Amino acid sequence: MDLGGPQRVRARRLSGMRGLYAIVDGSSPHDPIALVSAFLRGGAQVVQLRLKQAGARELLRVAREAGALCIARGALLLVNDRPDVARLADADGVHLGQDDLPIADARAVLGEDALVGVSTHSDAEIDAAVAAGADYIGFGPIFATATKKSTAPGAAPLPPPHGPGGLALAVQRAGKVPVVAIGGITAANAAGLSQAGAACAAAIGELCLAPDPEARARALASAFGGGGAGGR
Repeated sequence: MDLGGPQRVRARRLSGMRGLYAIVDGSSPHDPIALVSAFLRGGAQVVQLRLKQAGARELLRVAREAGALCIARGALLLVNDRPDVARLADADGVHLGQDDLPIADARAVLGEDALVGVSTHSDAEIDAAVAAGADYIGFGPIFATATKKSTAPGAAPLPPPHGPGGLALAVQRAGKVPVVAIGGITAANAAGLSQAGAACAAAIGELCLAPDPEARARALASAFGGGGAGGR
């Protein structure tokens, strides 16, 4: 039995954590699967399903269809909040907020080969995520954003924008753990984020609310320096 197998699969998946990280949000007027397809054609290398209003059955259906599209393009698929759905859909992993399952519990559901990412907004949250074994962290907001006003209902408001300088400090603090920059990122301001050390640039409203999601994804991927999708 190859005990190193799951860890190698996870490492291979983690190597694809770069470039444009496109988040499919349920508030978009576009169909989720149409968005996934458009983002992939536009050069997204990571897709996250953030369909908070969808029921489990619907989310699983979308995740399975999205997974097939991502496999065809060599991109990663992550599911927000729901490690159970991520496992059933054979997604590459899950993305957790500060009030979701602890990393160890999510990994117990998903298995050792899956990726577990965590949203962070402060030094303390970065330290906690790294110590708990997060495969990557999302850090923000980098710029002002209207998409995410707080981490959860009843939680404290998000901090002021950290800017590229704050992002660089977060990358330094996270050490070897890749950092995904998020919050108000557009094609106009994404160029400096890779220079600050971010592995990915993530966007929600900039992509999901665009009249032409594919063109917007392509512009954002190009500005960040992502290019096309990488291999799995």
